[in-house]
Amino acid sequence: MNALEAINLSKTYSDTDGFFLKNKKNIRAVNDISFTLKENQTLGIVGESGCGKSTLARMLVGLLEPSSGTINLQNKNIQQYQRQELGQVIQYVFQDPLSSLNPRKTIYQSLAAPLKYLHQQDNSLIKEKMLSVMGEVGLKEEFLDRYPHEFSGGQAQRIGIARALLADAKILILDEPVSALDVSIQSQVLNLLNDLKRKFNLSFIVISHDLAVVENISDEIAVMYFGDIVEHNSSKEIFQKPRHPYTELLVGSVPELNKQFADISNKNTELPDPANPPLGCSFYSRCSYGSEKCQNTKTPINSTKKLPFVSCFHPL
Repeated sequence: MNALEAINLSKTYSDTDGFFLKNKKNIRAVNDISFTLKENQTLGIVGESGCGKSTLARMLVGLLEPSSGTINLQNKNIQQYQRQELGQVIQYVFQDPLSSLNPRKTIYQSLAAPLKYLHQQDNSLIKEKMLSVMGEVGLKEEFLDRYPHEFSGGQAQRIGIARALLADAKILILDEPVSALDVSIQSQVLNLLNDLKRKFNLSFIVISHDLAVVENISDEIAVMYFGDIVEHNSSKEIFQKPRHPYTELLVGSVPELNKQFADISNKNTELPDPANPPLGCSFYSRCSYGSEKCQNTKTPINSTKKLPFVSCFHPL
């Protein structure tokens, strides 16, 4: 059974110019995206800031309503879930763990919330369940009476993960889970996520702007650019043989010993205007392989969901 399926998912915002709401513009954030997350799989979704990753993530957990398209969770349309039921299926671990915790509540109160409101857990059993999960993520019992500002970023991220686990959800969306952490702490959190995935039979979608972050944790990687998935393949193949020029640029920028960084200084590094998208390929102005066809014709989208997928007229 699939854990999650996105079918032709799009999100467009409306913007207006002037006091009388004239010159209405449509701002595209996510454009006709399709993919499948299998049970016990980790899918990394990678792209630079502004490409639509977080908008996509918020749609997948029901925080944003898509402009069009379908989201299925465990083979059931997301719209068929009640809010309480949805929280037992999928959970969101936010990018900034400290800001996602109520500063006026103790960690005990924050962790008790999913047990009380999603599962109506008896008060006498809450602490027992809480301590069990805290032990799994490396948190001490003494933390329960403390407040969020008393924790480091790494500890706060573990608290966010524990809160998601206490909901008993099998699908976790992790939005930039280690971007705010020191490099040494990043590896600890990523290793923890791998261990939890195996132990609790979880499925992850890991959102990141950094391809190196998702390299070792992901089974598959989908590369986003300007609201589109431009390449989707196994993690191994993405790094060994990138097929889209943008993926090649990202892979070339991953730090490695004795490896020269990709030279992008002579390329336009700005994303296109979402209110005025280009006629053809959105990566054309930065691409070394572009042709007239690329400039004037839209590249294909992933309609079959078969891998490897690359949205390019001149795949590498």
